[in-house]
Amino acid sequence: MTVDLRSDTVTRPTPAMREAMLRAEVGDDVWGDDPTVLELQDALALSAGKEAGLFLPTGTQSNLAALMAHCERGDEYLVGQLAHTYKYEGGGAAVLGSIVPQPIENEPDGSLPLEKLAAAIKHYGPGLGAHFARTRLLALENTFNGQVLPRGYLQAATELAHHRGLATHLDGARVFNAVVAQGSTLAEACEGFDSVSICLSKGLGAPVGSVLVGSKPLIEKAYRWRKVLGGGMRQSGFLAAAGLYALEHHIERLADDHTNAARLAAGLADTPHVTVLGHATNMVFARFPDEHCAPLQAFLNERGLLALITPESRFVTHLDVDAEGIARFINAIKDYFA
Repeated sequence: MTVDLRSDTVTRPTPAMREAMLRAEVGDDVWGDDPTVLELQDALALSAGKEAGLFLPTGTQSNLAALMAHCERGDEYLVGQLAHTYKYEGGGAAVLGSIVPQPIENEPDGSLPLEKLAAAIKHYGPGLGAHFARTRLLALENTFNGQVLPRGYLQAATELAHHRGLATHLDGARVFNAVVAQGSTLAEACEGFDSVSICLSKGLGAPVGSVLVGSKPLIEKAYRWRKVLGGGMRQSGFLAAAGLYALEHHIERLADDHTNAARLAAGLADTPHVTVLGHATNMVFARFPDEHCAPLQAFLNERGLLALITPESRFVTHLDVDAEGIARFINAIKDYFA
């Protein structure tokens, strides 16, 4: 049996999830009459404490639709230098939205220093203000490299943004990992944000999809941008059904992934030539000697163990990897270095 620790996006629908997809009642989502999509949107909006939701095919499109709903052409958003919306989504905000990113260096815990946020805010107006893009939005990410941003920090950052006239967006691709790790509710994790993108195809194990939640006027804007970006789907209730099943069955079990990540970190820390750089929620980061990266990856692949081995590697646990799989992975690395 393959053990794949490359990402939590590699999961496959469970048999029960496939059955739920097969039984889904569907309509035409572009017409707004797919009942399963409507149920998913309403369920997540309610849980997040927001007015409305919008089902999109990908997290990248969900984030981009949110940015385009918040910002006009030539506006600016504040974002982490290492944030997914800035570094790993193809520059879509700039290329397709004509939105200027203002990257700010992340602290090791993923936060953006409040004083740097305040100093970066620009407002268009007569005189010198005409030289600047107008800052309209603060975008944060939770979790960040598996780390949960403290609720006190999130409150302070969103309050600063709102006080200075900015909207706020959360890339909550793994927000349920934060919810489980903190023992909070989804509404508490989303508090202070005008929009939140929630991914279903990572820790929750659905095959595809994200839901953007926010106010009704914002979601109406995002609905139009979804269409412009090519995200209007038809009988997408088959996909939404997987998300609904995941919400009902796969949230509490995220704690198992966190436990397995801790097991993996402990096992790697006990292995010669491997340095554990840290672990949080379902992610482990470790350093390997450069000369061993390629041969170690080949060694693992031959044994049905998939991971991207680089000098600084990331391993991600998920519902398709159990404690036995973690033990196999650790033992294989120990065998290699032995």
